[in-house]
Amino acid sequence: MTSAPRPRRLPYLLVGLLLILGCTAGGVVVATTVGHQEPVLVLARSVTVGQVLSDEDLREASVSADSGLAFIPVQSRAEAEGQPVAYSLPAGTPLTEDLLGEAHIPPTGQAVAAVGLKAGQFPPGVQPGNHVVVVVAPSNGSSASTASPSSAWDASVTDVRNDSTDQITVISLQMTQGDARRLAAAPTGQISVVMVHGGGK
Repeated sequence: MTSAPRPRRLPYLLVGLLLILGCTAGGVVVATTVGHQEPVLVLARSVTVGQVLSDEDLREASVSADSGLAFIPVQSRAEAEGQPVAYSLPAGTPLTEDLLGEAHIPPTGQAVAAVGLKAGQFPPGVQPGNHVVVVVAPSNGSSASTASPSSAWDASVTDVRNDSTDQITVISLQMTQGDARRLAAAPTGQISVVMVHGGGK
């Protein structure tokens, strides 16, 4: 007895082949996109708001050309030099036109408070661009039963400067207006600045 001929599965083979070709082509496109880099200007070191950029403040780096951000190309280095920065920025920040120009701090609803701190009241490596927590401890003269709890506020460091004797470091902190008022009224000796995870370095 002759067996019936097996049905051909050519359509399924063609669909499978097309899927393989499609996936391969998609992989090539993704690899090409990810690999498409362009040289741009980035900060070689931290800068503070209003600081005029010099040659030493800039270096070249490659970033994805498809990020959607208008990075300043290396060909425009001469135009970037001599421009002020609108924000305090950490080293490694890629430059865009929006980051240059007139100072943009503090934004609406924010304020900048300055505190003079001694060694031990802040981490030695604190710098502009870091995110910190400002803690005001209860007064040492308060008894355990009457002492108020510590106050703590989130802030961003905008400037760090040493005084002429190097005994006091003045740290400028951007925070909400209400927190800035409370910090300005706090005794300096009870203030500590704490670096937090993701501190902007």
